[in-house]
Amino acid sequence: MKYIYSKLSITLLLFSFLIIPVTAQNNTDDNDIDNGVISSAGRQGFSFQTKNKKFLFKPYALIQIAGKFNYYDDEGLNLADQDKVANSGFAIPNAIIGFSGRAFGRLTFNFALNASQSGGALLQQAWFDVKMKEALQLRAGKFKTPYNQAYLVTLGETLFPVLPSSLTTGVNLDKSLNAVKPNIATGFDLGIELHGLIKQKWGYQVGVFNGTGIDVNTATKTTSDDHKGIPSLLYAARFAYMPFGPMPTYQGNPDDLHNNKLLFAISGNYNVEAEDESSDDLRAGFEFAWLKNRFYISGEAYMLRMNFTKRMQSAADFTAWGAYIQGGYFVTSKLQTALRYDFFDRNGTDKDGSLNMPAVGLNYFFSRCNLKLQAMYQYIGRWGHETQLDRDMDDNGMAMHSATVMLQYTF
Repeated sequence: MKYIYSKLSITLLLFSFLIIPVTAQNNTDDNDIDNGVISSAGRQGFSFQTKNKKFLFKPYALIQIAGKFNYYDDEGLNLADQDKVANSGFAIPNAIIGFSGRAFGRLTFNFALNASQSGGALLQQAWFDVKMKEALQLRAGKFKTPYNQAYLVTLGETLFPVLPSSLTTGVNLDKSLNAVKPNIATGFDLGIELHGLIKQKWGYQVGVFNGTGIDVNTATKTTSDDHKGIPSLLYAARFAYMPFGPMPTYQGNPDDLHNNKLLFAISGNYNVEAEDESSDDLRAGFEFAWLKNRFYISGEAYMLRMNFTKRMQSAADFTAWGAYIQGGYFVTSKLQTALRYDFFDRNGTDKDGSLNMPAVGLNYFFSRCNLKLQAMYQYIGRWGHETQLDRDMDDNGMAMHSATVMLQYTF
C-alpha cells in the first residue's frame, strides 16, 4: 500500500511540473466541477489552470475526526459489560484525498481515495463526465447512484454528521432469511449514467450500475435466473424539478444566507437479483428540499420491496419503508441549529411495530479556515410491536442513545 501511495504522489508531482502554462489561484471560478466531497466553488485552496481555461486541475481533501457514544438497550449484542455501552470512542469517518478537473472544455473528471476505508471501498470514486450540452451529459465510472438526496448532498456539507438511520441500517427480515439484510440506500456504485439540466429547472439521471455497492470494484454479475436474458444489474433513474434554478448541494452554508431554492424529485431503481440467489430489490422514493435565506428544510420518503427468487423458496415478499424530515436555521452567521425526525418500518409492512428516531444537532463554521464542528444526539423509540420480543429485536444492532461530535477540515 505504501508503494501505491508513493507512486501516486510522484505522478501528481510530475503532473504539476508538466503543465507549464498554468496559474495558481486562491480559489476556482468553475462551479461546474462536482466531486461529491467538498464544494469546489468558493473554497479557499488552490488549483492549476491553463490560460485559455480549457484545462483545470484541483486537488482537494476532507478529514473528519469524531467522538462517539452509543448506549444499547439490546439483548442481541451479548455484551459482557452490563452497562451496554459499545462502539464508543474516537473514529475517523472519512479521510479523503482526491483531485477533480476539466479538460478540452467539455470533459470533467474526479478521483478520490478514502484512507479510513479498506478493500474496494478504499477507492471512493473514480469517474469522468462528457458534456455534449447542458441537457445531455454522460458519466462513467464509480460515483453516487441517483437515489436518496441524503447521499447526493456533498459529503461534508450535510446538516448532521450522521445520515438518517432508516437509510443506512439493514432491514430486519424473518429469522430464517435474516442473513440477507440490504439497506434502503444504494450509495456509490460502478456504472454509466446519462444526466442533464433542462432550462435550469428540470434535472434527470438515468443509469445502469453493478448493484454491488462501494465495496466491489470488479465485474461479478451474471444474467437473471427468474427474468431470462436480463443482466443482473441495478437500473436506476431520478427526475427533479427546481422552479427557482438548480438546488445547491449543501444543507446550509454560512456564505449563502440570502438565497431561495426549491427542489422536488422522484427516484427509483430495480436491482435484479441484488443479493446472491435471494431477491430482486425494487426501491422508490420522493424527496423535497427548500433553501430560504438562513433556513433549510428537506425530507424524503422511500421504500424497499424484496421479491425473493424461486431458489429462495419463500412465498412471501418483503416490503420495508422509511422517511425523515429535517431542518436547520442559522441563528448567527456561523452557528446553525438542526432538528430531524427519522421513521423506519424496519421489520416490514406485514408485521406490527416501527422505529422512531428524533435527533437534535448544532453546527459551527469557523471563519476563513474551512473548519466545521458538528454535534448531534439521537434517540430510538419503538412503537406498536405485538410482543416484547418483537420490540427487543426490531432495533437489534442499533443504539438507543447515540451522540456524535465531529470536527471536519476541508480544502
